[in-house]
Amino acid sequence: MRVGVHINRFDHSGGGSALGAELAATGRAAEAAGVSWLSVMDHYFQMEFNGGAEAPMLEAYTTLGYLAGQTSTVQLGALVTGVTYRHPGLLAKIATSLDVLSGGRATLGIGAAWYGREHEGLGVPFPPLAERFERLEEALRVCLQMWDPQNDGPFEGKHYRLAETLCVPAPVSSPRPEIMIGGGGEKKTLRLVARYGDACNLFTTSPDEVRHKLDVLRAHCETEGRDYDTIRKTVAHSGEAVNEGDLDALTREIEGYTGLGIDTVILSPRLGETSGWMESFVAPAVQRLAGLD
Repeated sequence: MRVGVHINRFDHSGGGSALGAELAATGRAAEAAGVSWLSVMDHYFQMEFNGGAEAPMLEAYTTLGYLAGQTSTVQLGALVTGVTYRHPGLLAKIATSLDVLSGGRATLGIGAAWYGREHEGLGVPFPPLAERFERLEEALRVCLQMWDPQNDGPFEGKHYRLAETLCVPAPVSSPRPEIMIGGGGEKKTLRLVARYGDACNLFTTSPDEVRHKLDVLRAHCETEGRDYDTIRKTVAHSGEAVNEGDLDALTREIEGYTGLGIDTVILSPRLGETSGWMESFVAPAVQRLAGLD
């Protein structure tokens, strides 16, 4: 298994002025540790369980662009962008810019969105769940058309209409940036993974639950005529061992997920300062988890 890291807090003891240097140090430490994936949350407000809306939160793609300039090998993405946050044509352009400037290291992480308070707080429309899933599927289609060099014509959907799907310069990734769809909803989300996704992201609720979700994904792939093995499987893990720096406990927590075809375990610490933790805990974790299959 490979190891990724998800940065989800920005409450640095030195305040906002210290965040740039801390993120730069984190990016360098991640690559030195052998981390394959580095992500940030895409939220307007910090989540309630992670400090609340009054806690610091950076804009995701500005932060990813900064990290791109501080790194050279690690894959970069938001985990994940809510479909309601940006018009899909603009989102495709933003993700393309990240891909171009990072040398082809961008992943478009996307989901149906859920955090109502931040939408209401900043005046962003937050339609009902069923409509958000309709918009998610259309957004995926828009992005794929934006990245199709043979099709820069109009897009006509129920929720989005684009007169031109121009995207110049084109992505550096071949054939395009990876699309990661976050969430484990069995009827809609995993169906969208099978139809449009290059990667999925599930929570480490339990090995049995993850195995079940992957079985559901496999069934959707059969329905869609998709090769299940072409989809990269990732899990997000924020267990006690991650925050306490207990490598043996982390190994025990992750061992149950071996044999499921998981490509990457994305560690999600509730820390505002991650560079030192990257060196002391993540570097040995990369070596330890590489022995798990």
